[in-house]
Amino acid sequence: MTRLTGSALRVTVFIGENDTWHHKPLYTEIVHRAHTAGLAGASVFRGIEGFGASSLIHTSRLLSLSEDLPVAIVIVDTEERVRAFLPQLDELVGEGLVILDDCEVIRYVGRTDVPHETDAKGKKSL
Repeated sequence: MTRLTGSALRVTVFIGENDTWHHKPLYTEIVHRAHTAGLAGASVFRGIEGFGASSLIHTSRLLSLSEDLPVAIVIVDTEERVRAFLPQLDELVGEGLVILDDCEVIRYVGRTDVPHETDAKGKKSL
């Protein structure tokens, strides 16, 4: 895991919640591959409403029975590491949108090789 501050590149992948890769959620495969690639971080966000290229609106409202809600996977790391990961996204994302944004990381504390002490409640101290 890297400690990341300063200039970075953010990749946001928009897919559907029901998109799969070998019978498991596509967003899970993307996050696991990002982790295996050693990228600084990845998060998955479930949308409550949205539409894409099909122009079909997906929503979580009760009156609508849509179960394929929009999902956004956000990954941040150095430009070099994110760009090296893009071929994997090309392989995985058949339908979806991939956006790259320059960003600045103000503070990210990654794992270190030095174990942290824990208090009585199990919280790590720095």
